[in-house]
Amino acid sequence: MPEPLLEVRKRLPPAPTGKPPLLFVHGGYCDAWFWEPYFLPWFAAHGYAAYALSLRGHGTSGGRDTLFATGLDDYAADVERVGAGIDEPPVLIGHSMGAAIVERIVAKRPVRGAALLAPLPPAGLLTVATRLAASHPDFLMQFGHTDPSRLSAEVLEALRPFYFSDDVAPSLVAQAARHFNAESPRALLDLSLRLHWALPVADHRPLFVMGSKGDRICTPEDVRATARHHNVSAHILPGLAHMLMLEPGWEAAADALAGWIDSLST
Repeated sequence: MPEPLLEVRKRLPPAPTGKPPLLFVHGGYCDAWFWEPYFLPWFAAHGYAAYALSLRGHGTSGGRDTLFATGLDDYAADVERVGAGIDEPPVLIGHSMGAAIVERIVAKRPVRGAALLAPLPPAGLLTVATRLAASHPDFLMQFGHTDPSRLSAEVLEALRPFYFSDDVAPSLVAQAARHFNAESPRALLDLSLRLHWALPVADHRPLFVMGSKGDRICTPEDVRATARHHNVSAHILPGLAHMLMLEPGWEAAADALAGWIDSLST
């Protein structure tokens, strides 16, 4: 079923520039706010109409009552619906679970461009969870038994090293914590089964894959595996934890992404 109420945040450039619009898709347990502090205003200042949606059941979007039964295809339908409301076809930019959603879209139809930031590997979420369970069982224990929308200080402290580096200001982490959401078990199952493994519908589609060395969830090797799957090179940033759009040094990620987007028209 289509979700009629979807939160969309946007920042527009002062005047038209001819650059393509951008549609940012957040990762699991998050909402559109995660693009708001830095990425949306930065890209708007550089001439891009920048949009970010909250998937159903996240942020102020509708669909919380049916979140438990929501799959990746439902999330993809949300992205398609918002994208269709933008004046021109947007470049799709997905982070983590959002990258998997973008992958599902490009496997079905051509797109103007698609960027996968901190993507899960082709083998899916289960391989990531297995690695984390072996090396950091406290992470999965805390996240598996906690409603992320009601994080205590103790739980946030346990989860922080996996999402943010020590250099992120505590005030920004506290603000981000208010935008963590519960996630759909159905979507997590889809990610575990890696139902987003399909390749783009055309042999050559503009696709960009980026990760960072400091990411303890989607590691550089996970990112490289996704890039190999799509037959492109991975762009690996130094430092930066999983929430690279909120990290000190986020400009390096924005610059690399903008450079790739600009190359689409050359």
